[in-house]
Amino acid sequence: MEEKYIIGIDQSTQGTKALLFDGAGVLLQRKDLPHRQIINEKGWVSHDPEEIYRNTVQVVKDLVEESGISKDSVQALGISNQRETSLVWDKETGKPVADAIVWQCARAAEICGRVAEENSGAAEMIREKTGLQLSPYFPASKLAWILENIPGAKERAADHKLCLGTVDTWLVYQLTGGKSYKTDHSNASRTQLFNIFELKWDEEICRLFGIDAADLAEVCDSDSCFGETDLDGFFERPIPIHGVLGDSHGALFGQGCLEQGMIKCTYGTGSSIMMNIGEQPVLSSHGVVTSLAWGMQGKVNYVLEGNINYTGAVITWLKDDMELIQSPGETEELCRKAEQDDSLYFVPAFTGLGAPYWDSEAKGALSGITRTTRKAEMVRAGVECIAYQITDVIRAMSQDAGTQVQELRVDGGPTANGYLMQFQSDIADTKVLVPNAQELSGIGAAYAAGLGIGLYDQKVFDGLRRKEYVPGMESEKRERKYAGWLQAVETVRTK
Repeated sequence: MEEKYIIGIDQSTQGTKALLFDGAGVLLQRKDLPHRQIINEKGWVSHDPEEIYRNTVQVVKDLVEESGISKDSVQALGISNQRETSLVWDKETGKPVADAIVWQCARAAEICGRVAEENSGAAEMIREKTGLQLSPYFPASKLAWILENIPGAKERAADHKLCLGTVDTWLVYQLTGGKSYKTDHSNASRTQLFNIFELKWDEEICRLFGIDAADLAEVCDSDSCFGETDLDGFFERPIPIHGVLGDSHGALFGQGCLEQGMIKCTYGTGSSIMMNIGEQPVLSSHGVVTSLAWGMQGKVNYVLEGNINYTGAVITWLKDDMELIQSPGETEELCRKAEQDDSLYFVPAFTGLGAPYWDSEAKGALSGITRTTRKAEMVRAGVECIAYQITDVIRAMSQDAGTQVQELRVDGGPTANGYLMQFQSDIADTKVLVPNAQELSGIGAAYAAGLGIGLYDQKVFDGLRRKEYVPGMESEKRERKYAGWLQAVETVRTK
């Protein structure tokens, strides 16, 4: 009998990956293509949507051809995508009216300010309906910016001739030849236009941003069929697209965080910490946001999420700017050589503090320097600040959710640092589990697709092998060290 395969597409900020999985959910092969980061003199960040689509088609073709599998053996595609990146395109031609506005880009800040200023109580109303703080980070103001600033866009939108959406919707639309205009619950919940309690586009919020809710994509369960694609004629028979998830949600799913209280952290340039809070939403009062995890088999799960600006980026700063190390790999040995119980703390507020403090005016600080402070101690403080920041968010989520975190499932490059992982376990007082794979977003999308067509069952989540770190620090020492961190943070806060 011929082997059956699933392909996961992970369309991220830097590039596009295609991942090949067998009938048991084992990752066999991957192919990557980068795309341009278009940054202008104002610091606006854009992507070319057509380049992203071409690369998506190309990486799948390359993957199938290089792996040697038959085209007929591919059963389904799953897609995970960079979230919040926003684009508008013509319904008839499928052509974008402008480059996509990337999630990092804050060019729509003025629109958020105007919405808050002209509509009393709007910011709190938006938070209460969407779970998100009013911010140019989210697509609502980005889509409004395109309609207001691209010649003719507002008029064409008024005639219902435009599609508005995020990267998942764009890819599904293009892959299906314009037949399918859909998004999933995870991506919809990050637009700031979707009521996460009523599970529908919110007409009141849409009007504030000059958007007609009727022009937005159909919202579907994350494991449903989003249409079929022949990949621009590459496949003889069309393949179903049977799973779509925003990348952080894909990683949560791929990590098997399916139950209430389960939590994952992606260690990247910054960090996304996400907790599954089950089928009932909880609005945070501790500085994190609420979103939908996904919709699966007719039910939705909610998450609390906290984003930190500088985690892995601290290691890059130590290497490129401070020139204290030549490679990230050196940090573990230096941490182990350093004085283990000194008073040194580094608060990396290079551009303010993210969750749970949200203080954009804060500046970074190195505090507690003594005569014994050397390079090793400074590097150790840089590494440990990653774990402290993540612990801040975990504690905030635990308070919001009223649940104690039993284990933290982690992924990303810095998880290779054994010192950091053990310190994370010690300072958060929880078990830390490091999987033997890094492509968790694409894995989650592929698993959703395989489950959606019935090729996989729940045993697929048992395939990841995990290295386990358990807390070994005495509680008195943990509380003393963490109290020192909070004190260091307090010295840089402006509000």
